[in-house]
Amino acid sequence: MKVAVLQFPGSNCDQDALWALRRDIGVGADYVWHKETSLSGFDAVFVPGGFSYGDYLRCGAVAAHAPIMRAVVELARAGGLVIGACNGFQILCEVGLLPGALLKNSQEKFVCKSVTLRSESSRSPFTLGVDRLLQLPIAHGEGRFVCDEATLREIESKGQVAFRYVDKSGQPTLASNPNGSQNNIAGVMNESGNVLGLMPHPERATNTLLGSTDGRLILQAFSEGSVISRAG
Repeated sequence: MKVAVLQFPGSNCDQDALWALRRDIGVGADYVWHKETSLSGFDAVFVPGGFSYGDYLRCGAVAAHAPIMRAVVELARAGGLVIGACNGFQILCEVGLLPGALLKNSQEKFVCKSVTLRSESSRSPFTLGVDRLLQLPIAHGEGRFVCDEATLREIESKGQVAFRYVDKSGQPTLASNPNGSQNNIAGVMNESGNVLGLMPHPERATNTLLGSTDGRLILQAFSEGSVISRAG
Protein backbone atom coordinates (compact mmCIF):
# COMPACT_ATOMS: atom_id res chain seq x y z
CA MET A 1 0.00 0.00 0.00
CA LYS A 2 1.35 3.41 -1.01
CA VAL A 3 -0.53 6.56 -0.04
CA ALA A 4 -0.55 9.84 -1.95
CA VAL A 5 -0.62 12.89 0.33
CA LEU A 6 -1.99 15.73 -1.77
CA GLN A 7 -0.52 19.21 -1.62
CA PHE A 8 -2.42 22.36 -2.57
CA PRO A 9 -1.34 25.99 -2.19
CA GLY A 10 -2.41 26.64 1.40
CA SER A 11 -2.21 23.06 2.69
CA ASN A 12 -0.74 23.01 6.19
CA CYS A 13 -1.41 19.47 7.44
CA ASP A 14 0.33 17.61 4.62
CA GLN A 15 3.56 17.22 6.61
CA ASP A 16 1.62 15.95 9.62
CA ALA A 17 -0.08 13.35 7.41
CA LEU A 18 3.12 12.20 5.71
CA TRP A 19 4.94 11.84 9.05
CA ALA A 20 2.06 9.95 10.68
CA LEU A 21 1.65 7.55 7.76
CA ARG A 22 5.35 6.82 7.39
CA ARG A 23 6.55 6.82 10.99
CA ASP A 24 3.54 5.87 13.07
CA ILE A 25 1.44 3.72 10.70
CA GLY A 26 4.34 2.26 8.74
CA VAL A 27 3.12 2.64 5.17
CA GLY A 28 4.73 4.13 2.10
CA ALA A 29 3.61 7.71 1.48
CA ASP A 30 4.71 10.56 -0.76
CA TYR A 31 3.52 14.04 -1.67
CA VAL A 32 1.57 14.63 -4.87
CA TRP A 33 1.29 18.23 -6.12
CA HIS A 34 -2.14 19.59 -7.09
CA LYS A 35 -1.10 20.13 -10.72
CA GLU A 36 -0.33 16.45 -11.28
CA THR A 37 -2.84 14.49 -13.35
CA SER A 38 -1.99 10.91 -12.39
CA LEU A 39 -1.88 8.76 -9.26
CA SER A 40 0.10 6.03 -10.96
CA GLY A 41 1.99 4.01 -8.38
CA PHE A 42 -0.39 4.94 -5.55
CA ASP A 43 -3.12 2.80 -4.01
CA ALA A 44 -4.78 5.32 -1.70
CA VAL A 45 -5.07 9.05 -1.02
CA PHE A 46 -4.90 11.36 1.99
CA VAL A 47 -6.44 14.80 1.34
CA PRO A 48 -4.99 17.00 4.10
CA GLY A 49 -6.28 19.94 6.07
CA GLY A 50 -5.32 23.56 5.72
CA PHE A 51 -6.61 26.46 3.65
CA SER A 52 -6.35 25.26 0.06
CA TYR A 53 -6.19 28.20 -2.35
CA GLY A 54 -6.78 30.51 0.60
CA ASP A 55 -10.37 29.22 1.02
CA TYR A 56 -11.51 31.56 -1.75
CA LEU A 57 -15.14 31.17 -2.90
CA ARG A 58 -15.81 28.38 -0.37
CA CYS A 59 -13.55 26.09 1.60
CA GLY A 60 -12.38 23.42 -0.83
CA ALA A 61 -14.27 24.84 -3.82
CA VAL A 62 -11.20 25.74 -5.89
CA ALA A 63 -9.26 22.63 -4.87
CA ALA A 64 -12.11 20.45 -6.15
CA HIS A 65 -11.19 21.61 -9.67
CA ALA A 66 -7.45 20.93 -9.35
CA PRO A 67 -6.09 18.53 -12.01
CA ILE A 68 -5.17 15.86 -9.44
CA MET A 69 -8.76 15.59 -8.20
CA ARG A 70 -9.89 13.89 -11.41
CA ALA A 71 -7.45 11.09 -10.63
CA VAL A 72 -8.69 10.98 -7.03
CA VAL A 73 -12.27 10.54 -8.21
CA GLU A 74 -11.22 7.73 -10.55
CA LEU A 75 -9.29 5.95 -7.80
CA ALA A 76 -12.21 6.26 -5.38
CA ARG A 77 -14.71 4.93 -7.90
CA ALA A 78 -12.40 1.96 -8.49
CA GLY A 79 -12.53 1.13 -4.76
CA GLY A 80 -9.30 2.74 -3.58
CA LEU A 81 -9.17 4.18 -0.08
CA VAL A 82 -9.51 7.97 0.20
CA ILE A 83 -9.60 9.99 3.42
CA GLY A 84 -10.00 13.73 3.82
CA ALA A 85 -9.44 15.49 7.15
CA CYS A 86 -10.76 19.00 7.85
CA ASN A 87 -10.16 20.95 4.62
CA GLY A 88 -9.77 17.55 2.96
CA PHE A 89 -13.32 16.71 4.04
CA GLN A 90 -14.52 19.99 2.54
CA ILE A 91 -12.75 19.19 -0.73
CA LEU A 92 -14.26 15.70 -0.96
CA CYS A 93 -17.73 17.19 -0.49
CA GLU A 94 -17.07 19.86 -3.12
CA VAL A 95 -15.88 17.30 -5.67
CA GLY A 96 -18.99 15.16 -5.09
CA LEU A 97 -17.37 12.10 -3.53
CA LEU A 98 -19.21 12.75 -0.26
CA PRO A 99 -22.67 14.15 0.50
CA GLY A 100 -23.37 17.42 2.27
CA ALA A 101 -21.31 20.55 2.84
CA LEU A 102 -19.31 22.22 5.61
CA LEU A 103 -20.41 25.71 6.69
CA LYS A 104 -19.26 28.23 9.29
CA ASN A 105 -19.35 26.99 12.87
CA SER A 106 -22.62 27.88 14.56
CA GLN A 107 -20.81 30.15 17.04
CA GLU A 108 -18.98 31.83 14.13
CA LYS A 109 -15.64 31.30 15.82
CA PHE A 110 -12.59 29.20 15.03
CA VAL A 111 -12.54 26.15 17.32
CA CYS A 112 -9.32 24.40 18.33
CA LYS A 113 -9.56 21.68 20.97
CA SER A 114 -9.83 17.95 21.59
CA VAL A 115 -13.19 16.27 20.99
CA THR A 116 -14.70 12.87 21.76
CA LEU A 117 -15.91 10.76 18.85
CA ARG A 118 -18.08 7.66 18.64
CA SER A 119 -17.82 5.35 15.66
CA GLU A 120 -21.21 4.74 14.06
CA SER A 121 -20.31 2.04 11.55
CA SER A 122 -18.09 -1.02 11.24
CA ARG A 123 -18.46 -1.65 7.51
CA SER A 124 -15.64 0.63 6.37
CA PRO A 125 -11.90 -0.09 6.58
CA PHE A 126 -11.59 3.25 8.38
CA THR A 127 -14.06 2.29 11.13
CA LEU A 128 -13.59 -1.48 11.33
CA GLY A 129 -12.46 -2.40 14.82
CA VAL A 130 -13.02 1.08 16.25
CA ASP A 131 -15.00 -0.14 19.24
CA ARG A 132 -14.32 2.59 21.80
CA LEU A 133 -14.58 6.34 22.09
CA LEU A 134 -11.81 8.34 20.42
CA GLN A 135 -10.06 11.55 21.44
CA LEU A 136 -9.03 13.60 18.41
CA PRO A 137 -8.13 17.27 17.89
CA ILE A 138 -10.14 19.70 15.77
CA ALA A 139 -9.05 23.07 14.36
CA HIS A 140 -11.54 24.72 12.05
CA GLY A 141 -13.80 27.69 11.49
CA GLU A 142 -16.07 26.05 8.94
CA GLY A 143 -16.80 22.54 10.13
CA ARG A 144 -20.57 22.53 10.54
CA PHE A 145 -21.84 19.57 8.51
CA VAL A 146 -25.15 20.24 6.78
CA CYS A 147 -27.31 18.58 4.13
CA ASP A 148 -30.97 18.57 3.14
CA GLU A 149 -33.42 16.44 5.11
CA ALA A 150 -33.71 13.77 2.41
CA THR A 151 -29.94 13.34 2.28
CA LEU A 152 -29.73 13.27 6.07
CA ARG A 153 -32.29 10.48 6.26
CA GLU A 154 -30.46 8.58 3.54
CA ILE A 155 -26.98 8.72 5.04
CA GLU A 156 -28.33 7.81 8.46
CA SER A 157 -30.35 4.86 7.15
CA LYS A 158 -27.52 3.58 4.94
CA GLY A 159 -24.93 3.75 7.70
CA GLN A 160 -22.86 6.46 6.02
CA VAL A 161 -22.34 8.43 9.21
CA ALA A 162 -18.86 7.35 10.26
CA PHE A 163 -18.30 9.37 13.44
CA ARG A 164 -20.41 11.47 15.78
CA TYR A 165 -19.42 14.08 18.37
CA VAL A 166 -20.32 12.76 21.83
CA ASP A 167 -19.68 13.47 25.49
CA LYS A 168 -17.43 11.38 27.72
CA SER A 169 -20.26 8.90 28.29
CA GLY A 170 -20.73 8.40 24.56
CA GLN A 171 -23.92 10.44 24.17
CA PRO A 172 -24.37 13.00 21.35
CA THR A 173 -25.32 16.15 23.24
CA LEU A 174 -25.58 19.82 22.36
CA ALA A 175 -22.59 20.58 24.57
CA SER A 176 -20.44 17.94 22.86
CA ASN A 177 -21.15 19.36 19.39
CA PRO A 178 -18.30 21.83 18.73
CA ASN A 179 -19.65 23.43 15.56
CA GLY A 180 -23.41 22.85 15.27
CA SER A 181 -23.22 19.95 12.81
CA GLN A 182 -26.53 18.26 12.04
CA ASN A 183 -27.07 15.19 14.23
CA ASN A 184 -23.63 15.76 15.80
CA ILE A 185 -22.03 14.38 12.63
CA ALA A 186 -18.23 14.53 12.67
CA GLY A 187 -17.51 12.36 9.64
CA VAL A 188 -19.30 10.69 6.74
CA MET A 189 -18.51 8.01 4.18
CA ASN A 190 -19.62 7.34 0.65
CA GLU A 191 -22.09 4.50 0.18
CA SER A 192 -19.30 2.02 -0.55
CA GLY A 193 -17.36 2.92 2.58
CA ASN A 194 -13.99 3.45 0.90
CA VAL A 195 -14.12 7.27 1.05
CA LEU A 196 -14.15 8.99 4.44
CA GLY A 197 -14.28 12.66 5.34
CA LEU A 198 -14.06 13.96 8.89
CA MET A 199 -13.37 17.30 10.53
CA PRO A 200 -11.15 15.97 13.36
CA HIS A 201 -7.50 15.27 12.56
CA PRO A 202 -6.48 11.59 12.96
CA GLU A 203 -3.00 12.40 11.65
CA ARG A 204 -2.45 14.64 14.68
CA ALA A 205 -3.23 11.83 17.11
CA THR A 206 -0.84 9.01 16.28
CA ASN A 207 1.84 9.44 18.93
CA THR A 208 1.80 9.70 22.71
CA LEU A 209 3.81 12.92 22.44
CA LEU A 210 0.76 14.46 20.75
CA GLY A 211 -1.53 13.50 23.62
CA SER A 212 -3.42 10.69 21.88
CA THR A 213 -2.80 7.71 19.62
CA ASP A 214 -6.47 7.24 18.74
CA GLY A 215 -5.92 8.46 15.19
CA ARG A 216 -4.04 5.26 14.48
CA LEU A 217 -7.28 3.28 14.73
CA ILE A 218 -8.58 5.17 11.69
CA LEU A 219 -5.37 5.37 9.66
CA GLN A 220 -4.65 1.68 10.27
CA ALA A 221 -6.89 1.04 7.25
CA PHE A 222 -3.98 2.04 5.02
CA SER A 223 -1.59 -0.48 6.56
CA GLU A 224 -4.11 -3.25 5.97
CA GLY A 225 -4.14 -2.42 2.26
CA SER A 226 -7.91 -2.83 2.22
CA VAL A 227 -9.89 -2.35 -0.97
CA ILE A 228 -13.59 -3.05 -0.56
CA SER A 229 -16.28 -3.73 -3.11
CA ARG A 230 -19.37 -1.58 -3.49
CA ALA A 231 -21.88 -2.12 -0.69
CA GLY A 232 -25.13 -3.86 -1.41
